[in-house]
Amino acid sequence: MFAYRFFLRVSCVLALSMAFVGWSQGSSRPLAATPPMGWNSWDAYGLTITEAQFRRNVTVLAGMRALGWKYAVIDEGWYMRDPMASGAAAQHFVLDGHGRLIPAPGRFPSAAGGAGLKPIADWVHAQGLLFGIHLVRGIPRESVRRNLPIAGSQFTAAEAGDVSDVCPWDDGNYGVRDNAAGQAWYDSMISLYASWGVDFLKVDCISDHPYKATEIRQIATAIRKTGRPIVLSLSPGPTALGHAAEVAKYAQMWRISDDHWDVWSHVPQAGQGEFPLGTRQAFDRLAEWNKWAGAGHWPDEDMLPFGDLEPHPGWGKPRESRLTHDEEQTEFTLWAVARSPLILGANLTNLDAFTRGLVGNSLLIALNQRGDGAPVNTLPAEWKNLRCWESTIASGRFAGRYLALFNVGDEQQSVRLDASAMRTLAPGMTRVREMGTGRAWSAKTGGSIALPAHGSAVVRLESGSMQ
Repeated sequence: MFAYRFFLRVSCVLALSMAFVGWSQGSSRPLAATPPMGWNSWDAYGLTITEAQFRRNVTVLAGMRALGWKYAVIDEGWYMRDPMASGAAAQHFVLDGHGRLIPAPGRFPSAAGGAGLKPIADWVHAQGLLFGIHLVRGIPRESVRRNLPIAGSQFTAAEAGDVSDVCPWDDGNYGVRDNAAGQAWYDSMISLYASWGVDFLKVDCISDHPYKATEIRQIATAIRKTGRPIVLSLSPGPTALGHAAEVAKYAQMWRISDDHWDVWSHVPQAGQGEFPLGTRQAFDRLAEWNKWAGAGHWPDEDMLPFGDLEPHPGWGKPRESRLTHDEEQTEFTLWAVARSPLILGANLTNLDAFTRGLVGNSLLIALNQRGDGAPVNTLPAEWKNLRCWESTIASGRFAGRYLALFNVGDEQQSVRLDASAMRTLAPGMTRVREMGTGRAWSAKTGGSIALPAHGSAVVRLESGSMQ
């Protein structure tokens, strides 16, 4: 297990807060220059989160900001009066006079009087964090039925909405036409949310089931018009590799799998989808998307369903994550070295000690934020049921070359790292240091690491003689 130290230093917090301000006011750095890190309400609260619950989780997240955790995202349902009801009609979406979704005041009291989510966003920003919300792409059916006027335009909702285009798994919205009225709709809606102080916009039913290229472009255009640096996250997946260049052009992150939950492996039957994608299956998916990961555009393997998934998880019954500690560590290590966005799904107010230590691991976060991770495709012949990623951190405290080793098999394995293995994996490297224990050995004499079933380890590769 990786050692963990959870501490805050005033100088670090002040520096990070200043970085947030500079980013929000414009910077030469690209938007999402490193993989976004933060927390999303879906895995623990589903549609049901309230303002009080959100604030309690954000308070915990603020204590993690010096490590890089900075986005606080309210997922689907913040505009529903009755989120536990079945179907949009019974959930009672709350709309303004222009048909735009606004927060349900009974669940978000600070929204009273037309303030929207701005008071919450302002409070999140005061914690040194960034604020995000979730939308399903399209226009509310009720807005179209009532043919409400689109703010800032001469168009109406009926001119923007495409009643023949509906999300197959969400009945709240119609699609948006690829015309001037459709663009006016997205301009109006996203302008409102930008005025609240939204920094992150997760848009669903757009990256797959089905893929909606026109609406992706409309949303990106609307964001650009606001002048606010808003990260655009597309969901769900699997986004087709054939769309890689397009999504990388318009979005900062996009889902490369269907929803991932707390299962080690899920092999779908013929004709079935991949939901819920398992950790085991994520290895190949992240490897095939690796070349598209870079500053400003990040393939997203979905949220981390760790720890306490309650009171109302987006899938299944309230529970502690089904992942074992070894599986949780493997997943976090894989997401980190593959540079997938790190978005926690746990109820942070009930965060267990193991998960708290894991997500506070400074080395893994450095690999995610500063490494150049890539899969190692040629492995020693004797390695069975193993996966390996390499990454180099160019400078700073953790500067060096690393290997992340993963046992995807169901039995413990002893992995030997010696001169023969180094000739295959990293020619010129003469010593190995296991980061979890600090144990080190020369490649000449060799050493072994015992990897439990579904377990992982990170080693640092060094050159020169042993000290």
